[in-house]
Amino acid sequence: MTDTPICAFVQRYAASDAVRLHMPGHKGKTFLGFEDRDITEIDGADTLYLPHGVIEESERNASCLFGCDTFYSAEGSSLCIRAMLYLAALHTGKRTVLAARNAHRVFWTAAALLDLDVSLLHPHPEDKYCACTVTADDLEAALRGKDVGAVYLTSPDYTGNVADVAALAAVCHRHGTLLLVDNAHGAYLHFLPTACHPIDLGADLCCDSAHKTLPVLTGGAYLHVCGALREQIVPHVKNALALFGSTSPSYLILQSLDNANRYLETYPVLLAAFLPKVSALRQTLRAHGYTLYGGEPLKITVCPKPFGYTGDALAEMLRTQNIYCEMHDPDLLTVMLTPENGDADLLRFSKALCAVPRKDAITEDAPSYHALRRVCSPREAVFAKRELLPVEQCVGRTLADYAVACPPAVPVVLCGEQIDDGAAAAMRYYGVEECAVLENNS
Repeated sequence: MTDTPICAFVQRYAASDAVRLHMPGHKGKTFLGFEDRDITEIDGADTLYLPHGVIEESERNASCLFGCDTFYSAEGSSLCIRAMLYLAALHTGKRTVLAARNAHRVFWTAAALLDLDVSLLHPHPEDKYCACTVTADDLEAALRGKDVGAVYLTSPDYTGNVADVAALAAVCHRHGTLLLVDNAHGAYLHFLPTACHPIDLGADLCCDSAHKTLPVLTGGAYLHVCGALREQIVPHVKNALALFGSTSPSYLILQSLDNANRYLETYPVLLAAFLPKVSALRQTLRAHGYTLYGGEPLKITVCPKPFGYTGDALAEMLRTQNIYCEMHDPDLLTVMLTPENGDADLLRFSKALCAVPRKDAITEDAPSYHALRRVCSPREAVFAKRELLPVEQCVGRTLADYAVACPPAVPVVLCGEQIDDGAAAAMRYYGVEECAVLENNS
């Protein structure tokens, strides 16, 4: 059985009746109920960015489970994304990145901070707002004749689309380019009956939000490095994480990541038993008339417009029955499932959706994507003087800040792009009422 050295240390410390002359200020006294296990980097507890004890041992355990060099983040995949981009620039000596348009806003803010030159892989016409299908042919054409340091993809995306990472990795490597994957929603993919984690399929760097699909506290995440880059990249990982991370990592989150290693030993068995239940739920919803979107194994995305509802309306109907989905917008409703959702959860969700009365289909289409004129770089836009205006007054202006909620945190317009009538209509459609634009910009 895998050891959990961080948990063991904290348990011993909590039971030792120690005089806590260190942070945090609660001193282990109970306010919410977990304070006795909320500590800082005291002697014996190790340090996250210079580990030589229990954290180092725990990360080695995680590396064995994932089959690659794996490092902890107590600040989610957001920290890992920033570190990945820094590591790619450091390794290649290039600040050029080719990115799928549906990247999380953290990618774009990191690009601004690191002053990256980002080129776009644009969505296909059939893609939804959060999607950006990239085929091997698409990538081959985009890389031809270009000197790109890294390609950046999101897979799975928020609505359950999964890229052909193996084919895309092969294209990248033929061009001498790194493949970076935001796998925030797919920490479990390595443990499926057929492993399909991005690192298994050829990605060079990858991040997982452990808390999204594993029994880990919010903020727990992994940064993975492929074996081929161990000597070149691994010595710099901790510095890359420390460059952007807090010097006060949460030991509650670190204990949660540590404890997950023991869970992951038997996780493949749990997944294998749970996946048929998710497949049966999909079949039930389709048989009832719902249209489903995406193919990620543990995510179900419903397209309710043919059934007569927006995703927002359907989510509200579920909420009145104390059922909360992960994400909803005018077009889609997304739920994320794990083996911790028992049969009763699946049955309640299924019955609730199947009890919704069918109405006339909603025929209004979502605004179609179109590329916008780039006026300046993301960095120039982020650091420029700006003013906040209603969307209606922003046509012709240049976006200075990302007007997007999380979830899904995919910008409708990118910093530095000029807002046209179509972009303004898209922002209004997705609930954006005002945004920051550059001052004195026409």
